[in-house]
Amino acid sequence: MTNQEANTHAWGSEVYSQLSWFKSDSVSSSKVMVVGCGALGNEVLKNLVLFGVEHLVVVDFDIIEHGNLTRSIFFTRRDAQMNRSKVEVIAERLKQINPAVQVLPIEGDIAYNVGLGLLHSMDVIIGCVDNRLARYQLNRLCMRTGVPWVDGGIEGLEGTVRVFIPGKNCYACNLGPEGLKDLSQRLSCASVIKRNESNGRVATTPVVASIIGAVQVQEAIKLVHQEELKKGALTSMCGKMFYYEGQHLTSRIIEFEAYDEDCPVHERWTPVQQSKLHAGMMVEEALESLTQQFGLEQASICLRDFSFVDYLTERSNDRKTIVMQPSYKVMDFAENHPDLKYLLWSELYQHEYLYIDEKFPYKRLTLQQIGIPVWDILPIKTKKGLFYVETLKNTTI
Repeated sequence: MTNQEANTHAWGSEVYSQLSWFKSDSVSSSKVMVVGCGALGNEVLKNLVLFGVEHLVVVDFDIIEHGNLTRSIFFTRRDAQMNRSKVEVIAERLKQINPAVQVLPIEGDIAYNVGLGLLHSMDVIIGCVDNRLARYQLNRLCMRTGVPWVDGGIEGLEGTVRVFIPGKNCYACNLGPEGLKDLSQRLSCASVIKRNESNGRVATTPVVASIIGAVQVQEAIKLVHQEELKKGALTSMCGKMFYYEGQHLTSRIIEFEAYDEDCPVHERWTPVQQSKLHAGMMVEEALESLTQQFGLEQASICLRDFSFVDYLTERSNDRKTIVMQPSYKVMDFAENHPDLKYLLWSELYQHEYLYIDEKFPYKRLTLQQIGIPVWDILPIKTKKGLFYVETLKNTTI
């Protein structure tokens, strides 16, 4: 540890030790994932590092645009001109605040590019996403791994914060039928900003992002202090919603708890067994490793929330186009293909595999090539039933 790092530790410990409930060791060793690095994510990450959190994972698939600059403390005009990724810049700037912080940047989609093994290793996850679909997907992953998450949302001069803990409160259960129908209407933050700026308005303000981000981090820090929560020294917002409205300066706490035991999103992937699999392993090697390690006659890897597509067929003429991509990449593939980009999606048929077993014809592909991220948890179907295995991790965060 350098002198600068040691001074950073001493400063954080000295200041926050004045809070009777604050455990600096618990905070510094905690692992926190932040999903979304826009205006809200900037504020959340800044506060986490100032609090002394030293193990962070940041997830976002966007690049920095000029529209981000008025609301994001870590981004500069040069970053936007260079089309730099948000997570890359965030990782650099956080270490400027505290050189001791470890940041794992993941440029991708939380639904498909982040392994469940990595999520499972987190103490708390903070959602700074901008739409219901992303929240639903994040909630589903947190329920599978048993990790609590803190949701934040901002629009105009309004903002909300909610806490979801597996077994106590579920985002999907709180949506209701109408909310579930609306999941397909995914509107990115960039498009919201452009639409409002064209009408002379700004979608969000730095003030709202600062307030909501601060409350999110406050709730996340509470979740790290489990003993203090149990003793009543702290109270979690789980089961309630904090609402802030800046135009007329009002705020209130609203009851926001729903947990339907029959909700399919609550499926907990447990127990999890360690395996010798890794993302770079070929399918044939992976299947052989599973049968040998667990004494199985045969095993089938169930793909998580996606399929593997080997080709698309045009319904009008049966012409096939080779794809060899996970299903979540197929739409972009078709939109950029010279023979497919002018066709409607309904004019194509997708040939896919939901299970990877001995009948899978592309056994020389790696697990990562068929769409499985690194450090994942995989459902394995066998004659003995379904069980879960964790692939080898690739990070020390």
